[in-house]
Amino acid sequence: MEKYLGENTPKLGFGLMRLPKLADKSIDLEQTCKMVDMFLEAGLTYFDTAYVYDNGDSERAAKACLVDRHPRDSFTLATKLNVAMGNPTREEARNQLYVSLERTGAGYFDYYLLHAIQENNYKRYEEYGIWDLVKEEKAKGHIRHYGFSFHDTPELLDKLLTEHPDAEFVQLQINYADMDNPNVQSRRCLEVARKHGKGVVVMEPVKGGQLANPTDEIKKVFNAADPDASYASWAIRYVASQEGIITVLSGMSNIEQMADNISYMANFKPLDEKEQAVIKEVQEILEKIDMIPCTSCRYCTKGCPMSIPINDIFRIRNRQLLIDDAQDVYDRYEKLTENTGKASDCIQCGQCEGVCPQHINIIERLVDCAANLEK
Repeated sequence: MEKYLGENTPKLGFGLMRLPKLADKSIDLEQTCKMVDMFLEAGLTYFDTAYVYDNGDSERAAKACLVDRHPRDSFTLATKLNVAMGNPTREEARNQLYVSLERTGAGYFDYYLLHAIQENNYKRYEEYGIWDLVKEEKAKGHIRHYGFSFHDTPELLDKLLTEHPDAEFVQLQINYADMDNPNVQSRRCLEVARKHGKGVVVMEPVKGGQLANPTDEIKKVFNAADPDASYASWAIRYVASQEGIITVLSGMSNIEQMADNISYMANFKPLDEKEQAVIKEVQEILEKIDMIPCTSCRYCTKGCPMSIPINDIFRIRNRQLLIDDAQDVYDRYEKLTENTGKASDCIQCGQCEGVCPQHINIIERLVDCAANLEK
């Protein structure tokens, strides 16, 4: 296989999207700093944030816990530019980069991404000249490498990489549950990236946390194969074992998750044939369950006129599909919706479906949730 950008990068990346929070919902900087130190001490180097994460607080946390405390050449930092923020002109989009530079104090970004490209927004990146903008900023030294994160079909991915061959890498959603999921098509998207010789940064390797706590049937399979391995370790090692992977992002939210990930990724070993067979068995179990493919990105909730916590409702519905304790599910749903909209409050405006990276038929799924969660 030909070489690709980041081929020798450590295979675990620290995603700064789900950082630990204090009671007031602000980022727990003390715990985050400890996690950053643990990550670097393990010989890991890749950090990932975005202009939109936590309304900018994720980038500010990167400054406080990483940039201000460690030599700039000891880590690589990625962030992203998102055209969904207002209706940016080219210069307003450029300002996103400059704001990110100010928030992080990084001086430059090792990896800079056009954020969450999909069918309903890719033309805006063309119209505003964003592809040329990042090339200009690379020439200025503000960007070392640029690419894009992607949530759509392999056909669109092929089109973009054909039209923009200078994009150096792509960030894709890949996990063992979505390899052949028709809504995600991880396998085919990975094949397209490799066809174009692009390295891949992996997002959602644990599918928004779902694969860290799988069904009892799946747990039995993993426990029989290796009773000491965490369920998340199977998911992350699986994607890190694919060809052409730059690094696998894990959105770690506490020190325990960091310690677990480091335990098997600091000295990463690809899955062997027996372990691959275990994953295959688990995939066959998952194929029989009609799970909602939600990763809890929360893009859908920001504009919901009924204040429905869509992703949290979907998480509870998925739990209902996976366990037998019906009362536990009803209790969780009632507590969740005490002061928010319920699934049955959906007015079917469709704004949520327009921004969903997973292309979920949210309206239809909410009708199902109401029927199964509301007594």
